[in-house]
Amino acid sequence: MQVIYEDNHLIAVNKQAGRLVHADETGDPTLEEEVKAYIKVRYGKPDNVWLGVLHRLDRPASGVTIFARTSKAAERMSKLFQEKKISKTYYALTDARPDPFSGTWKHYLIKDEMANKVKAKVNMTNEGKLAITHFELAGIIDIYSLIKLDLVTGRPHQARAQMSKMGYPIIGDLKYGSKIALPDKSIALHCREMKFIHPVTKEEISIVADFPELRLWRPFADLVADL
Repeated sequence: MQVIYEDNHLIAVNKQAGRLVHADETGDPTLEEEVKAYIKVRYGKPDNVWLGVLHRLDRPASGVTIFARTSKAAERMSKLFQEKKISKTYYALTDARPDPFSGTWKHYLIKDEMANKVKAKVNMTNEGKLAITHFELAGIIDIYSLIKLDLVTGRPHQARAQMSKMGYPIIGDLKYGSKIALPDKSIALHCREMKFIHPVTKEEISIVADFPELRLWRPFADLVADL
């Protein structure tokens, strides 16, 4: 586990693809449990460690994942998420070329409970939830395009559903139309950075997570570092 930010109120880690953030019906080990164990050992906590799960990152995706260490921080961070005052920058890889190279996607997402996925619709529906994403082509290497995604809203599977709808499925995301599987069953979607005003100290915080070690990402890691 790679801790990328830590203070008395918050802790953030670079989640590896394949790790669950929070417990589900599978019963698999979670990142939440791992972070609790880390805090217990690091700070010599004799009792159970309290930890607030603030948001979710899809299991096959990777990147910045933030937890609250106190109830006060949890309440205030949750409010920041709800009020869309946390800037969330993702990067995704696709084997398609976006046209145009930049812009804004607006869709209405409808949850398909049976398939555990969402469908993106252009027109407003009563059951759909508005999803807004600013996108920009960040680079092209071989057949792959690196897309920078700034998620204005934070709907479940938002980036995955919108990229699929636009004809640019994320590499490895077989559920949303990709024809390319990755060896570790991950998808090429990475939460690169979150920026916000710290809810307690009021400092401007930027938390950045390195790209995965998977070979597919390596040339793009250098590209983004130079931007």
